Amino acid sequence: MFGYVAGLPAFLAYFLTGVIALGLFAVAYSAATPHHELRLIRTGNTAAVVAFLGAILGFSLPLASAAANSVSIVDFLIWALVGGLVQGVAFLGASLTMSGLAARITAGEMAGGTWAAGIAVAVGMLNAACMTY
Repeated sequence: MFGYVAGLPAFLAYFLTGVIALGLFAVAYSAATPHHELRLIRTGNTAAVVAFLGAILGFSLPLASAAANSVSIVDFLIWALVGGLVQGVAFLGASLTMSGLAARITAGEMAGGTWAAGIAVAVGMLNAACMTY
């Protein structure tokens, strides 16, 4: 009967570690970008919501892949860090391909928010696919 829950401790360890990693990523990403999404979201800036959710999804995809493919919690955390760094690079890439991206998001321009989100999700999908053994 208890064989069904034998994996519960590992599930809880990976899930809670993932939730913490996601929270840390959200805070770090918002602080690192020039427009501080969390502040803008609190003021009702929809473009910031779209851009930020794109980054969250773009990070969650490789985080899920890392959880599925890691051999330990430490391995999982290393790949989570890689996923977060790649999202930072993705934002830089999005900024280089759309001039004034941070200012556009701050101004509430949906084109900027959608562009940033699209790049973040696309890069996150590629990142997740590459995190296999």
